[in-house]
Amino acid sequence: MIRHVVLFRRKTDVEKDLAREAALAERMTALGAQIPAIRHWRVAANELVRPISWDYVLESEVESAAALDAYLFHPLHQALVADLKPYFDWAAVDYTV
Repeated sequence: MIRHVVLFRRKTDVEKDLAREAALAERMTALGAQIPAIRHWRVAANELVRPISWDYVLESEVESAAALDAYLFHPLHQALVADLKPYFDWAAVDYTV
């Protein structure tokens, strides 16, 4: 099993837009049920404001590196990434569980 964890934070040069953020978070949440390769999916918003905090976390699991590629290159994921890029920076970690 591969765990895929992604942290998102609004870009420093982008004005905060709560409606846009909510729509993007909703799309991130829904994606977990739309791609067959995904075995576990959770999106959560940060609850505490600290200098080191990020705004959202995505925790997901897939069966293998091939399944991760199937998810990463899935058209629904690619469409979401295109909409996330102008608003969020992100960092990802993938590891075997």
